[in-house]
Amino acid sequence: MKVPVPAHIGSIVLVLPLLLAVLQTATAQKNGIQIYSLTVDSKVSSRFAHTVVTSRVVNKAEEAQEAIFEMELPKKAFITNFSMIIDGVTYPGNIKEKATAQKQYSEAVARGESAGLVKATGRKMEQFQVSVSVAPTAKVTFELVYEELLKRHLGVYELLLKVRPQQVVKHLQMDIHIFEPQGISFLETESSFMTNELADALTVSQNKTKAHILFKPTLSQQQKSPGQQDTVLDGNFIVRYDVNRTLSGGSIQIENGYFVHYFAPEGLPTMPKNVVFVIDKSGSMSGRKIQQTREALIKILSDLGPKDQFNLITFSSEVTQWKPQLVPVSTENVDEAKRYAAGIYALGGTNINEAMLTAVRRLKNDNQAELLSEGSVSLIILLTDGDPTVGETNPRKIQKNVQEAIDGQYSLFCLGFGFDVSYAFLEKMALDNGGLARRIYEDSDSALQLQDFYQEVANPLLTTVAFQYPSNAVEEVTQDNFRLLFKGSEMVVAGKLRDKSPDVLSAIVKGKMHKQNVTFQTKSSVAKQEEEFQSPKYIFHNFMERLWAYLTIQQQLEQMVSASEAESEVLKDRALNLSLEYNFVTPLTSMVVTKPEGQEQSQVAEKPVEDGECGTCVPASWAAEHLPGILSHPSPMSQPRWRVLGVSMNLKWGFSMLKWRGSPSHTCPLFYPVTPPLPRKGLPEPTSFPSFSFRTTLVVPAPIQAPPVLLTLPGPSMDRLCVNIKHSQEPMNLLSDPDQGIEVTGQYNTEKACFHWIEVTFKNPQVRVHASPEHVVVTRNRRNSAYKWKETLYSVLPGLKMTMNETGLLMLSGPDKVTISLLSLDDPGKGLLLLLRDTDHFSSHVNGILGQFYQDVLWETPQGADDNKRILKVQGKDYSATRELKLDYQEGPPGKEISCWSVEL
Repeated sequence: MKVPVPAHIGSIVLVLPLLLAVLQTATAQKNGIQIYSLTVDSKVSSRFAHTVVTSRVVNKAEEAQEAIFEMELPKKAFITNFSMIIDGVTYPGNIKEKATAQKQYSEAVARGESAGLVKATGRKMEQFQVSVSVAPTAKVTFELVYEELLKRHLGVYELLLKVRPQQVVKHLQMDIHIFEPQGISFLETESSFMTNELADALTVSQNKTKAHILFKPTLSQQQKSPGQQDTVLDGNFIVRYDVNRTLSGGSIQIENGYFVHYFAPEGLPTMPKNVVFVIDKSGSMSGRKIQQTREALIKILSDLGPKDQFNLITFSSEVTQWKPQLVPVSTENVDEAKRYAAGIYALGGTNINEAMLTAVRRLKNDNQAELLSEGSVSLIILLTDGDPTVGETNPRKIQKNVQEAIDGQYSLFCLGFGFDVSYAFLEKMALDNGGLARRIYEDSDSALQLQDFYQEVANPLLTTVAFQYPSNAVEEVTQDNFRLLFKGSEMVVAGKLRDKSPDVLSAIVKGKMHKQNVTFQTKSSVAKQEEEFQSPKYIFHNFMERLWAYLTIQQQLEQMVSASEAESEVLKDRALNLSLEYNFVTPLTSMVVTKPEGQEQSQVAEKPVEDGECGTCVPASWAAEHLPGILSHPSPMSQPRWRVLGVSMNLKWGFSMLKWRGSPSHTCPLFYPVTPPLPRKGLPEPTSFPSFSFRTTLVVPAPIQAPPVLLTLPGPSMDRLCVNIKHSQEPMNLLSDPDQGIEVTGQYNTEKACFHWIEVTFKNPQVRVHASPEHVVVTRNRRNSAYKWKETLYSVLPGLKMTMNETGLLMLSGPDKVTISLLSLDDPGKGLLLLLRDTDHFSSHVNGILGQFYQDVLWETPQGADDNKRILKVQGKDYSATRELKLDYQEGPPGKEISCWSVEL
């Protein structure tokens, strides 16, 4: 039975942000609210994604309960609709101008009603939450619709969906259709929650122009353990792809009277560039920031092109140039620059104005002296973590000074490190000068973020790019002039066809390459293109028109940052009108969602502006002062129990170092008395743990160790070789197999008996995996992705699968490939282990200090030796092998005992 529409309908005001292509699904508290259906339907037509998220819940409790719809949304997508259906009655969302919605919200706040919230939850994400009271047995359907234009980044488009239902769902499905008329050149999926069991619920199909990804897990596949409601679905599901391209680089696509022109030509040579790095070394950069900056800068210097020129400028209160002029890239200059970068230390104030003007003067003087190569591109890259404090400190004056100095001759890219810097200040300064701004987040991968940004601008292909269309054919065209085209990116122009446009739409793109002008021409048949987009299965109605509106709004919002006050008002009015016309939630609009009467009526969610636990520790000095006295203190109780290495013992006194945490001046916790025999005098409170008693001296046998390298030997015996490396601290070639297209290198720490780092390189697909005790970095197409150990990963590329489970075991495998596993031990100081299996796939050309054991190996028994001793003869060398018990981590921690042949190298 339908619930009648109430006479008075209240409203909830949701000031929602612009998003990108990520969603977080509905969540429900474990309070009787059950999600019985959750579907994600995403259709990507010519890079434009239209996503519908539908969550259906029912209240199983005997009283009214709160149902929560919660999503994580990226910043570049626009919500186009949100609604709730409660027992058959729809409570829709309406887009309004932000000022109108704000007035409605303010009136609600004055009545004492609460506010909703959109807040930043990550680097690209924002969290949106709506709640509604649900009567017993009543059902609610939440539906969210959003749209976005996928942006090409380092050679790929990425569609990201975030799944977090917080309970198993009877009907859960993600259905993704991709249609690209240019043809799909490659497709890959990645997930942070996928398991081998869940992988059976994933199907991926693809032909020349279409791809279909379906994920439909059963209840049992979703469960963490049988019979439980806890779900393993908590994380990201990512689809990456690219399209086929030609030398002309242009593709014009037409649908329902609108066109979009994509431009990313293949095969163009990289233009030489002149780069001035302007590095903040003020006191606020001290510690981890400056360390990561040095690390990133050293890596970036290695990636400079052979025809590039560069210089380094560091600044705090004063400004220092590394060289009096830009220098060419050479082994000598790069090595010297790396040594200089390694010696950058943080101290002093922040004189951004003088640093920027020094960088501009450097480029101008070198250009006037004809030291810069003809046809080269000049870039200034600024990295700072704070607002100006020395010299000129007025942000507007600094922006004006820099713009007047650059005068359109160079491009400025601004990187803001952390949240102590005004991002709006940096963004305007960059956009004023033909560049862009980026925030660098303080995290373990900050150095990688810096490197990734450099890769985006490392390869300029064209400058001064202009798109031209016949004036009698098109109107209302989006931005059609661009300063720079970089390798791996894409230029996008959209517009409207005139009523009597020609049957064939032609376009000319002009630009400048190194020392020459270049022209590209593209033509497209209107009738043929219109026909291509008629299939309703792969597109949604008027998607090209909505793409044009989306792109126009995004560009106008960006142009407002650097426009004059009068120009900004014009841009704002047009962007607002388009937002209202096309029902987009943007920074200029808000969504008002009606709710049943009697519930909290108004909530507002403002868009967020861009702009190591130690537990209870005791000082080591305290322990040194008081420990001797405590140890000699007579016990007031008989046989108090103390926790020693996780075991409780009935001894008179027993202390043991458990672990060191924090700085050298503090120790966390040293010892825990289970039954304290005296006042603790500041010791941490005891904690509970399983215990058992000993009344004799405790003798603990030496624990079985895991070998740093475990090799499964080929053949039916499947015997294993445990390798210990005793004599190398330098990076070494562990194994290389050209037929397999695999190379493994690493640096071994003989003192800790483990690897400091291991790097695995695959030729097909071209992937590099660099593992350190801190994290794993996967590099593909110059794009770095960092994963923390024990962060579940399931990535499927053509010919390669990468998985990591909650124990931290990373496995790299593929059809007819050797399986390489890497494991970081719980204590990062202990380093990495290397494990190999499926080694029968090695070819006869395998080599390296580990690869040699897969060549012709002879086993001999030494004269008079027992069965636990052997001699291995490998490529003219003899190795003593001893049968020993070791821990095998092939299936991850805690490992299992095995018998293997132990060899020292």
